[in-house]
Amino acid sequence: MSVSSSLTLRLAGRRPASPVLATLAALVAALTVLPVAVILVRAGSGPAGEALDYLLRPRIGELLAHTGWLMLLTVPATVVLGVGAAWLVERTDLPLPGLWRTLMLAPLAVPAFVSAYAWVSVRPGLVGLGGAVLVTTLAYFPFVFLPVAALLRTLDAGEEEIARSLGVGPVGAFFRTVLPRLRPAVSGGALLVALHLLAEFGVLEMMRYQTFTTAILQQYAVGFSDVRGSLLATVLLVLCLLVLTVEVAARGRSRVARLGAGAGRRPLPLPLGRWRAPALAALGAVVVLAVVVPVAVVARWLLVGTRIRVEGAGLGDLLLVTGSTVGLAVLGGLLAVALGLPGAVLLDRHHGPFAVLVERLTFLASSLPGVVVALALVTLSISLVPGIYQTALLLLVAYAILFLPRAMVALRSGLAAAPPELAEAARSLGQNGAGVLGRVVLPLAAPSVLAGFVLVALAISTELTATLLLAPTGVETLALAFWSATAELDYAAAAPFAAMMIALSVPLTVLLRRQITS
Repeated sequence: MSVSSSLTLRLAGRRPASPVLATLAALVAALTVLPVAVILVRAGSGPAGEALDYLLRPRIGELLAHTGWLMLLTVPATVVLGVGAAWLVERTDLPLPGLWRTLMLAPLAVPAFVSAYAWVSVRPGLVGLGGAVLVTTLAYFPFVFLPVAALLRTLDAGEEEIARSLGVGPVGAFFRTVLPRLRPAVSGGALLVALHLLAEFGVLEMMRYQTFTTAILQQYAVGFSDVRGSLLATVLLVLCLLVLTVEVAARGRSRVARLGAGAGRRPLPLPLGRWRAPALAALGAVVVLAVVVPVAVVARWLLVGTRIRVEGAGLGDLLLVTGSTVGLAVLGGLLAVALGLPGAVLLDRHHGPFAVLVERLTFLASSLPGVVVALALVTLSISLVPGIYQTALLLLVAYAILFLPRAMVALRSGLAAAPPELAEAARSLGQNGAGVLGRVVLPLAAPSVLAGFVLVALAISTELTATLLLAPTGVETLALAFWSATAELDYAAAAPFAAMMIALSVPLTVLLRRQITS
C-alpha cells in the first residue's frame, strides 16, 4: 500500500458520522442524563443560602476526604495488581498460565459485598478505611487485569524485541514499548474501578466506612426524595466529572490497531529464574485473599444453616429467586450492549468533541448510587409514564443506565482493535454503514461484545439498591434476599443466596476468560 493511499484511508476513517448513528448515540446519552437532570433540579429547588450552608459543613469535608482517600488508595492498588498479574501471566514463563488466567478473574465471581460479609465474619475488627481498601482492591483488580491481559496477547512482539536487541533490559523494554500501548486498557480499567468506588454501597456499609454514597442513602432513608440527598449526589457528580477528565488525559489518543499480523508470533516468555517462587507466592496470596476466604466462609455458613434448618431459604424459594435474577441479568445485559453500541462506534470511528461528549455523558449516571438513579426514575415514571412504574421495563432501564459504561469500555476496546482501513475497504466494495458494521466490524469485535454483555450481566446479578426500589411487586433477587438476611445478622440464612450468586457468576467469568485467549 502506498503512502498516499494509506494516508487517504486514514483520513477517510475520520469521515463525519452518519446522522442516524449520531442521533442514536445522542438519544442514549440523553436517557442516561435524565436522572442527573432530576437530581440537579431537586438540589436547586431549595433556597440557595441554605444549600450553600449545608455544603460547607465540616461533615461534607469529612465525606469528601473519606471518598478521596478510598479512591487514592484503591485505584492505584488495582492498577499495580492488575497490570503486574497480567504481565506475569502473559509475558513470563510462569507455570500453568491458563490456570492463573482463570484464578485472576475468579474474584469477579464473588460479589464485593459477599467478600465484605466474609471478611467481617472472620475479622469483625477489620472495618474502616483499611478494610474497605482491602476488599475493594481484591474485588475490583480484575477490571484492570482483563483488558490488559487481552491486549498483551495481541500486541506485536517486534517492537519489544528490537528494544532488547539495542541493549535495553526486559523491564526497560516493557516500560518503553509495551506500557504505552497498554494505556487505553489501563485507563479504561482504572475508570471502571473509580466509578465503582464512587457508587459502592454494600462493602462500605459492612465496613462501616462513610462516603458520599452511604451518606446519600442515609439521607434518603431519613426523608424520601430529600433535597439534602440531592445536594450530596450533586457533589458526587462533580467527583465523577473529575474522574472522567483525568481518564481522558491518561488515555491519550495513541493508536492500538495495526494493519497486518506484525511479527505473527507471541514474544518469548521472560525467564523468571529465582523470582519464580516469589511470583507464585504473590499470585497465590491474591487468590487466597480474594477467592478462598470468601468462598470458605460462605461454605461454613452453609453447613451451619443446614444443621439448624434455616427457615425461609428452602430450595423452592432459592430456585424462584435465582430464576428472577437470571432473567433480569440476561435482558439487562442485552439492553446495555444494544444501547452502548452507537456511542462506541461513534467514538472509535468518528473521534471528535461530540463523540467524546456523548461517551462522557453516558458515564455520569453510573457514578451515582443505584438508589439515586432509582428515585429519579420513580419520579419521572410517575410524572410522565405512570404505566411503567413498578414494571420490569423500568428496572431494566435503570440497569442499563447504571452499567452502560461496562458495555461501553468493552465495546470501545474491541472496536479499537478492529482496523478502520478494513471498514473503508468494505465501503469501497459497496457496503453501506449497516453492512460494514454487521459484516466487518462486529465480527472482529465479537469477543469484546460478549465481554461487555457478561460484565453487565454480572453486575445486574448482584445489584442491590436500585433493585430494592424498582423491582416489581413480588419479584425478589438473590442480592435482595442476601441483604435482607445479613441486615438481621443472620449469616446462615444469607449463605445460600451468596453461594448461588457465586455459582451463577462462575460460567460468566469463564466466558470472560475466553476474551483473553481468543
